[in-house]
Amino acid sequence: MTGFKRRILDNGLKVIAHKDKSTPMSAVNILYDIGSRDDRPDRTGTAHLLEHLMFGGSISIPSYDIEVQNAGGENNAFTSNDITNYYITLPSANIETGMWLESDRMPGLDFSAEKLEIQKQVVAEEYKQRYLNQPYGDIWMIMRPMAYNIHPYKWPVIGSDISHIMNITVDEIREFYNEHYCPSNAILSVSSSLDEDYCLDLAEKWFGHVKKRKSLIRSIPEEPPQAGIRKMEVTRDVPYDMIIIAYRMCGRNAKEYHATDLISDLLAGGKSARLYRNLVMEKKLFGIINAFITGDRDPGLFVVKGRVSEGVEAEKAYNAIISEIDNFISSPPRNEELEKVKNKLEATRQYTHTDILHKATDLAYYELLGDAGYLNKELTLYRKTETEDIRRTAILLFRPDNASVLFYRAKNKSKKR
Repeated sequence: MTGFKRRILDNGLKVIAHKDKSTPMSAVNILYDIGSRDDRPDRTGTAHLLEHLMFGGSISIPSYDIEVQNAGGENNAFTSNDITNYYITLPSANIETGMWLESDRMPGLDFSAEKLEIQKQVVAEEYKQRYLNQPYGDIWMIMRPMAYNIHPYKWPVIGSDISHIMNITVDEIREFYNEHYCPSNAILSVSSSLDEDYCLDLAEKWFGHVKKRKSLIRSIPEEPPQAGIRKMEVTRDVPYDMIIIAYRMCGRNAKEYHATDLISDLLAGGKSARLYRNLVMEKKLFGIINAFITGDRDPGLFVVKGRVSEGVEAEKAYNAIISEIDNFISSPPRNEELEKVKNKLEATRQYTHTDILHKATDLAYYELLGDAGYLNKELTLYRKTETEDIRRTAILLFRPDNASVLFYRAKNKSKKR
């Protein structure tokens, strides 16, 4: 059980404080309800680029990183489809430094053409290294537009085209910041050795003066139901064929979410799971195979991804995946099989929450979903999921017309055909 206290400041900032007596450290985490789904279609990558700019200094604090280091802390951030999250871990004696830094750059980021150009080049290089010049790096550049026609999940977090990043102006990035980086669009969570009420009072001290303003009202299009299976084939200079199947799944708050998550573990959660045991160990059709969910707030994706073994035809490997999925529906997990997966999930969750940063990050995210207390309730929802729930969810999930399939073929292998 992760206890916490909550306070909403007059400017709309939600604050969550958790006391952890086991450590002399504090984690200061601030989540902004802004992700790549809020990018303009012709300016994809804006949310991620702004994350980089947030470390370039504010009007009153030229170097964010130096101040963190001087306080004995570490910091980082990440941008996803749905959120941008910043965090600092530092000695509890210096917690006010973390509060000061985050409250200062919420309303006072220093924008300049020079700083923007530097970060554009950094992001462009990241784009090239991770997506263009890395084997299999463009898979999600291909898969997302296959799976989504109109929802902004159809572009990756870093952006769908380098030109979108390079063409962003200072005025555009400032406008994006002003629209989304405001107290009412943020959640501050603190996991600390310090008393919870004291941390809430510190939040009032450092963030209470930030001017209240409304964030931009979203208008995100709802993706229509998929009408039929989508298939694509590409050839790249890679060593092995890869097969990727993406099924459209429910959103994070849907009642089917926990069953869907458990299905991914049942199919590929370790060497004893069905896909690995049958397709890697026994039939040797794949060298590696995995299944995972994107876990997005809006309806996301259930992904099966496998590296085809040398000498195996991709079509044969693909048909084997479909056969295993059909078998899963016709022969759902036994109670002991499901219980094993639940136990593993619970152990992982309990271990993760021995870390103050994970607790701070999760408290903020669950508050965004509707209630930070959901963090303490979710394991019960997994525990209540029964075999029949798994079977019913699998039937809806694994419909052929709900799939997007990519045959990612190795160039040299193609030449041999």
